[in-house]
Amino acid sequence: MTDIVLHDIDPVLAERIRRVAEARNWSPDEALMHLLEHGLFACETEMAARFSDTDASALKAAIMALESVPSDPGYSLIGRAPRPVDEGEWGHAGVSQIDADLQKLIDEVPSGKNQAG
Repeated sequence: MTDIVLHDIDPVLAERIRRVAEARNWSPDEALMHLLEHGLFACETEMAARFSDTDASALKAAIMALESVPSDPGYSLIGRAPRPVDEGEWGHAGVSQIDADLQKLIDEVPSGKNQAG
């Protein structure tokens, strides 16, 4: 293995490397090799996680195209349709028709009877 020599290294950085070497029972050269490998891996991973300019432009164009799709009464409203209570269509203050129907069913169940058994 080639020796690693660092010139004009910051004393704080040198101390940090020494502490890692001691904590792992590594020689200074082993510590530097591990730190370089892990640091290089972290930098490569960070770089790989970024889109190239071409990919970023393609993604932006695709998002813009999807945003311009006109609404229709079908599937494009999934997750975007307002609740009836928000529109006031049911005439109940703060209670949707579904909630009102569910409460009616609950009220109709005789108390003390177990529906499961």
